[in-house]
Amino acid sequence: MPNRDVAKEGAAGKAAPVEVREAAGSSAAESPATGPIDGMQPGNGWSLLASELSVLFRRRRTWAMLLALAAVPVLMAVAVRASSSVPPGRGPAFLDRITQNGLFVGVTALLVCVPLFLPLTVGVVAGDTIAGEAGLGTLRYLLVAPAGRVRLLLVKYAGAAVFCIVGPLVVALAGAGIGSALFPVGPVTLLSGDVIAPGEALVRLVLVAAYLTVSLLGLSAVGMFLSTLTDVPVGAMAATIVASVVSQVLGELPQLEWLHPWLFTHYWFGFADLLRQPVAWDSFGSNALLQAGYIAVFGALAYGRFVTKDILS
Repeated sequence: MPNRDVAKEGAAGKAAPVEVREAAGSSAAESPATGPIDGMQPGNGWSLLASELSVLFRRRRTWAMLLALAAVPVLMAVAVRASSSVPPGRGPAFLDRITQNGLFVGVTALLVCVPLFLPLTVGVVAGDTIAGEAGLGTLRYLLVAPAGRVRLLLVKYAGAAVFCIVGPLVVALAGAGIGSALFPVGPVTLLSGDVIAPGEALVRLVLVAAYLTVSLLGLSAVGMFLSTLTDVPVGAMAATIVASVVSQVLGELPQLEWLHPWLFTHYWFGFADLLRQPVAWDSFGSNALLQAGYIAVFGALAYGRFVTKDILS
């Protein structure tokens, strides 16, 4: 029966790319052999998001980046512990306070990770959102699911945003853990001179991590837009990281002072306001407003590019 043979070949041709996508670590929500995984419907946004997060945090690359972030406070604490003393005013801010209170390891590590390590890892995740699927050749099958281009774009950004939450939190908690193990922990003296209990200090540390999460959301939007422009994920990743570096360099030039408030990196170091008593929320609010602007602008650009993108080419 020629017609039946053709039908079987057609069905196999549709199923094979999805199998390739699952093997490649992409975020397919359906298995050709068993149907929707765990009852997930392909068109369901929450199911698609759960699949995206599952794939993201099953990747060895993701865990390698998180372990690298966690290694920063560990290496810093071990180095300070092995040294006889830390000269005041040398090295990152709060470094000389680590020996007095281990909770300062987390704050110092976050300060060290802000310029390079956190943007680098976020750039890798955000740059891979769309370009990674296009490079694997699985993007067209995701849209046939049908996920819809707008829904898929939102899910991809949500996955990158979750990584923005996890990254700073890993640094903060690893710093607090290794600091508590190697150094004494007690009441913490804030920048305002007030003294708070260790429990409240840990809450402040989580607030600093939340501040940095907000700071990285704009970079994620830039990375996702760049990811829609190419089928080569490495190129999108590199361009996102370069955008972060360029923004920070421009922010250091006094000749461009008029431009500084518009750079997405402008408020990245404003979390010092969270280490005062009472907490000053001005920088947090200004940072959130700026990042929301970047999300809106580059989200719209990504939408405009993605909905008109020829994914069959």
